[in-house]
Amino acid sequence: MKLSVIMPVYNEVKTLEEIVRQVLETRLAHEIVMVDDGSTDGSREIMKQWEDHPVIRVIYHESNMGKGSAVRTGFKAAAGEVVIIQDADLEYDPRDYPKLLQPIEEGRADVVYGSRFIGGPARKVYFWHRVGNQLLTLVTNIFYNLDLTDMETCYKCFRAEIVRDIPLHSRRFEFEPEITAKIAKRGYRIFEVPIAYYGREYHEGKKISGWDALPAMWTLIKYRFVD
Repeated sequence: MKLSVIMPVYNEVKTLEEIVRQVLETRLAHEIVMVDDGSTDGSREIMKQWEDHPVIRVIYHESNMGKGSAVRTGFKAAAGEVVIIQDADLEYDPRDYPKLLQPIEEGRADVVYGSRFIGGPARKVYFWHRVGNQLLTLVTNIFYNLDLTDMETCYKCFRAEIVRDIPLHSRRFEFEPEITAKIAKRGYRIFEVPIAYYGREYHEGKKISGWDALPAMWTLIKYRFVD
């Protein structure tokens, strides 16, 4: 199955070349769709070297619109049969792609989430981030009758026709609860697999904060009643 890797990029000049190297090294990506979301740190200049690459497609947002907007742009451009979201910050390991792909390739799943909390190696940082994640995951499970352990994970793998058919509107990090809510309401089969997680700290460039939990919670409530 042809795999499209969707890579939103915003000010990741320190890690960008390494994560691209790691994705290419898996030899699983039919294409990498990189969407620069208005970077100002030199990331765009690095991306220019790949504009004629046979595997990498480069797209630029003129201004910063948020991770959700970048992912939606990537979904629209993707040509693969399966799509995976890959952050450009080295927190997630592309060597986990086979785990994410297997349930879909075997016809057992429509969507696969990579969970940071069910057995994979993980760097332990920011206790309150985990508390917020667990709270949002709990609310997701209650509202949508799921049994997830990690709703907020970046590693989400989809059959491509699913994300092409679902209307998505979120611009920032509330993309995660929106896509989860709409997948659940449509009855798609969701699997979880354990993944490695190498979390970074704010001085290393981490962007999501505790305040992002508030719009995420509102998104879960809103899409329980509307589409």
